[in-house]
Amino acid sequence: MLPHLPEGFTAVVAGANGGIGSAILQSLLSSPQTGHVIAVSRFPLVFEHPKLDSITADITTTTGRQALCERVNGRPVHLLFNAIGLLHDASHSIQPEKRLEQLDEVSFAQVMYINAAIPALLLAALKPSLQGKHATIIASLSARVGSITDNGYGGWYSYRASKAAHNMLLRTAAIELKRLINSRLFSASIPALRTLLSQSLFKPVSLPKSYLAQSSWRNS
Repeated sequence: MLPHLPEGFTAVVAGANGGIGSAILQSLLSSPQTGHVIAVSRFPLVFEHPKLDSITADITTTTGRQALCERVNGRPVHLLFNAIGLLHDASHSIQPEKRLEQLDEVSFAQVMYINAAIPALLLAALKPSLQGKHATIIASLSARVGSITDNGYGGWYSYRASKAAHNMLLRTAAIELKRLINSRLFSASIPALRTLLSQSLFKPVSLPKSYLAQSSWRNS
């Protein structure tokens, strides 16, 4: 499955209850190479597995990240996958902007915080368990719309900016971490996926361009 990692490796999946996070979690649990998976999400998982250690915590908060670190308890982490992201939130009136006049400073700050700051803060919190002589893979979910050169349509100001910032933060972290650990760090940019994150934004004409989260993970 992941030849860079040893047999019985330990993985941490952040955002394990989302469409992509749950697909990754299921793939890890079904692999004989995986030894232990710590899955963190804001809401409890609805199943159990001998390899699974689930934790209900909001890692967008300091308290949530501390709870995750306590569960890891200093053990080496071989795989970290961050699947947390924010595109829209009706409860806080956050929607992808189509025009400049739709920009809102509060919504912009929240999207930037979730999509750019949290992945970096998660890395910082788990750094003691990531560094060392053991092989490590770090992956954080980005988006193709974060590419400056690939932006031919405009719109989605906050989301595009947050993913561009995410990519820069991950690139900078990779430079630092390669001096300290035997690591491979990926900012995973993917096409549009039909999950709870984006399903309300899809139109029927967009269906041929969307991909199931599970298929995207298994085919990547």
